[in-house]
Amino acid sequence: MKIILLCFSTLLTFSLSACAVHTPHGSVIVDPDNHHDGHGDFCPPGQAKKGRC
Repeated sequence: MKIILLCFSTLLTFSLSACAVHTPHGSVIVDPDNHHDGHGDFCPPGQAKKGRC
């Protein structure tokens, strides 16, 4: 019984990990105007080099 449950859960994991979302318009753009608020003093690693902080 445990082997069947293990095989089923493995199959379910592999089938869900292969999911992808495709939109008819292509990529999703979250911030098109590249506007960033500069109210905080925290800058994630690598973002300062890109000029986003």
